[in-house]
Amino acid sequence: MSNKRKVSVLFVCMGNICRSPTAEGVFRHVVKQHKMEDIITIDSAGTHAYHVGEPPDRRAQATAKTRGLDLSGQRARKVERVDFDRFDYVIAMDRSNYDDLKALKGDKQKAQLHLFMDFAGDWENSEVPDPYYGGSIGFEKVFDMVQSASEGLLDHIVKQSKGD
Repeated sequence: MSNKRKVSVLFVCMGNICRSPTAEGVFRHVVKQHKMEDIITIDSAGTHAYHVGEPPDRRAQATAKTRGLDLSGQRARKVERVDFDRFDYVIAMDRSNYDDLKALKGDKQKAQLHLFMDFAGDWENSEVPDPYYGGSIGFEKVFDMVQSASEGLLDHIVKQSKGD
């Protein structure tokens, strides 16, 4: 990114313990690999307050750990309307959360609202499925989807910053 303008990204799912903390951790790793951590800030939140203050689900943490990432320092929080002023991008994991976020966002707030899988390459899924009630295979699939979408999102941000 040529102009070194800071960019902020918020990932959002329902409870902020499975998908969005995984997305935060994976995207943070991708950004670090591209040596852009000084200009891109990353956070995650949930549309509901079910798990505020809790760490990510143990299965999300275990999956991340097998891939070399540590999510243990993250804590769930609920998205707030002011987040649409704090962040440039608010990224929803699925259509339901997208709709909740769209209803919360004010007309004049700056954040761009997107579905995360819109940035993924060769996936048929338009949404990141909630693995909460499934087994570890669901968390593995979510991780893979999030990895793909993270690369695409970073590409998008870089192109946007260059005016492409």
